[in-house]
This record gives sequence, C-alpha cells and structure tokens, in this order.
Amino acid sequence: MIKDFKATKYILQSVYTGKQFNDEGWTLDAPNETKPTLIRAIYNKKQIEVKEVSAGIYRFADWLPIHRTLKGSSAPVTYKSEGLAKHLGLNNLYITFSGYWPEKGAKFPTCSFKETEAYSVCGRLSANEKKVLVVASAGNTARAFAHVCSDNNIPLLLCVPEDNLNALWFNKPINDCVKLVVTKSGSDYFDAIHLSNLACQLDNFFAEGGAKNVARRDGMGTTVLSAVNEIGKIPDYYFQAIGSGTGAIAAWESNLRLIDDGRFGRNKMKLMVSQNKPFVPIHDAWKADSREMLHLDDNLARTQVEEIIAKVLSNRKPPYPIIGGLYDAMKDAGGDVLLANNDELQKASKIFEETEGNDIHPASAVATATLIDAIKNGLVQKDDLIMLNITGGGENKFKRENEIFYLKPKHVFEITPDLETVKEVLDQLF
Repeated sequence: MIKDFKATKYILQSVYTGKQFNDEGWTLDAPNETKPTLIRAIYNKKQIEVKEVSAGIYRFADWLPIHRTLKGSSAPVTYKSEGLAKHLGLNNLYITFSGYWPEKGAKFPTCSFKETEAYSVCGRLSANEKKVLVVASAGNTARAFAHVCSDNNIPLLLCVPEDNLNALWFNKPINDCVKLVVTKSGSDYFDAIHLSNLACQLDNFFAEGGAKNVARRDGMGTTVLSAVNEIGKIPDYYFQAIGSGTGAIAAWESNLRLIDDGRFGRNKMKLMVSQNKPFVPIHDAWKADSREMLHLDDNLARTQVEEIIAKVLSNRKPPYPIIGGLYDAMKDAGGDVLLANNDELQKASKIFEETEGNDIHPASAVATATLIDAIKNGLVQKDDLIMLNITGGGENKFKRENEIFYLKPKHVFEITPDLETVKEVLDQLF
C-alpha cells in the first residue's frame, strides 16, 4: 500500500489511429473505431519513480492505470542467476520470479504472476462499483482474481473449465463475494470464455476485458519494470511461455515506455515466446507469417489441450491478430515462437529446481526448456543480456507450509450453455 495515494494520471490511446481519449471508468475499446485495435495507457509521468518494496505491485504505480491501491500485493522479484546461468554457460541471465519465494522477497500467495494483473485491474475499479466483475480463466488467473477480490470484498464471477478445478486452491477460505461456475468436464478455456460472454450479456455483470484491459497488460508489464529496475538497462532477450500472449504484449509496451523514459537504453528486447506441444496455434500462425490465426478444429484443439501439461497455455482465441496485439509486438521487437514438449518441460523444471533451489510451474518450465534449446541452437550467445520470466513458482513450497482450501463451483454448465439457463442460474447466485 502507498500512503496518501493519489490516482495515477493517464489518458488512453488507440494503437491503430493514435487518437487519444479519456478513460470513462472501464473503457476497453477506442470510441467510434470499427477496426479491432488495442488501446494503450499514456501516462503523465514519462520517467518512472519506483516506490519502496513495501508498496508491493504498487511500487510501479506511476505506470499502472489505477484509482486506488489494495491490500496484500507483492511485486515480481528480479535477481541475477548463478546456478542456472552456470549450468547453461550464460554470463548475464536474470530471472524475474513471480511466485512464492520469501527468501528472495517474492510473496505471491497464489504463486502466479496473474496476481500482477488482478491487483492492477481491481485497482482500476471504482470503490463504488456495484456490478459483478466477470473473469474467464484456465486456472491461474481465476486463483489470482479470487484471492484479490476475496481479500478486498469485490464481487466476482469466475468461469473456469471443470477439468481445471485443481488450480483453485488457497491458503484460506474464499469470501462469498466470489462465485465460481464451470463448464463440464471435457471443455476447455475457450468454452469458459463463451460462458463468461453469456454472463456479460446480463444487466448486473461486466467483463474484465482480458488483453483489452489496459490495467491487465500494464500489471503484467511490471515483470519487465522489475527486471530493468534491478539490471539498470533493457535486456536483449525476453523469454516467456504464452497462452494468450498478453504478457508478451505487455512486455513490449513496457519496453517502449522504458525507451521513452530515456535512462535504460534504446533497444527492443527480442520476444522469445513459447508454447507446449502439441497445442501450438500461435506458433503455427507465426511460422506461416499470418496475422490471422489458422483454422483449428474444435475437437482437435480440445484433444491437444488434454495432452499438454501446461494447461494455462491453452488459449484458442489469443489477442494475436488485433492491431497492437502479439503479431504486431513480435514484428516490431523481433523474436520467435519456440516449442517444448511435456518431456522437455519436465526436465527443465527439474534443472531449475536443482540449480536455483525452487519449484516452478509447468508454463515457466516451458520457457526454461526453450531457453535451454535456444542456447544449444545458437539463438542466444553467452554474453547476451537475457530476462527469463518465471511466471509462477514456489507452489510445492507454499503448499508444504500452508493448509490448503479448494473453491467449489456453485454450478456446472454444459459445454455450450444457452443464455436463458445462464441467467436463471446467476439470478439465484447473486
């Protein structure tokens, strides 16, 4: 928390046209524009003033589109790697860790960098908001929003695939202001998004907005702010596993702000993003040099998602084609989409724990596996300045140290429910 916090000053801008406009409270799209484009926050402060560590995520409040701060946040922690760097023969490997690792100063009780989104998005919310925030998730995002909303008494509807319920664990019971509904077993994240879209057609509910929400992206961008604050300059390479790619878009946007800041260099980090084989739709589109996502049969997609260990990397409709989205980010910054299979991610997870001393989530292991592979293939050199974004970790450690509670769903919907059924159920829940 920041004592005597005053709302961050910013305006919004269409990435497509460059037109600027005020935030009307929850603006997700550029007004009077028909071409799909992201909007971006333009902050009054061009040079960021990083606050004390005790401020948590809000130490980066100058570049967060927020009206208030909330209790309980932690900021990503960046440190220079010794163990993994030595193992890989790298001289300038920095690890940005968002998870549970108190010895390093990382105290995310959900063990995921999705907390950076949740504290920023909910900080953008008015304290007087009466409608119910709706979030669709494959797991980690739901856990983060449930934690933040529960602690801060913010009404929330979570939509999650039933097969991902094991991701909804907490170290204390969740406040009743948070309601969980699921799409039945055999469904995936895309189906949970469909359910959330139906809920948002009802009067008392509104969409969090996903990648369109500037607060979500700028919250995730604090990983790069953490790294640059620690290193003192912009890295050459950025490694992260992606489901939607929103984190990589956020990294690119933070990079552009840091260039404008003027104190950290003028280079753009190459975005080395990765997916878990066999579910690789972003990889396939990128390798085909296609702005549009390629056709992927629904049933085949569900089968591929069942096969991957890193379930959170299972977005079928990512913000890749949209103006200002992942395609544009990678075309501007450079980089590549890399792949790791289940065996490779498991080996990388073991290597990280043995060399660095903490467990990491499967998605983080995908990023680590592709870094290992990139070194073998000569994509990066030993003296390159590399940021490895470990987007979740310390879960095993956290669960050993805490009693764990699971959030139970209030209703199980069919894979493709109708609006009338959704309305009937939600009328009873809220």
